[in-house]
Amino acid sequence: MSRMPIGADQWLERGKSNAGERGANVPARLRLASIILRTVFIVALLIVTVHVSMPQSASVWTAYDTPGDLIRLALGFSVCFWVAIQLFAMPNDAKAHRTWLYLGLAAVPFIVICMVGIW
Repeated sequence: MSRMPIGADQWLERGKSNAGERGANVPARLRLASIILRTVFIVALLIVTVHVSMPQSASVWTAYDTPGDLIRLALGFSVCFWVAIQLFAMPNDAKAHRTWLYLGLAAVPFIVICMVGIW
């Protein structure tokens, strides 16, 4: 058997070139479309999560009556907190914007249907 070189220097150079891509110019239409779709998706996800995590009874203060409602409220609060943080963490390269564009085109209609369905 012969040895094949790993080519670690190739990976090192690839990492350096990816660092340069982060600051690359993203087309304005791609940036705008991806930010709008991402924002609509995350806000709709927040609305669905808040609605689903509310206690079954009439008020939030009755969540302490049953452990299931209290757990649902605590998990819903933590998920909403994490999703709200993600709302302000913007993508910074063209690949991330392109991913959010494609994901938004598929996910926004689905989450809007879910939002209308649970209401």
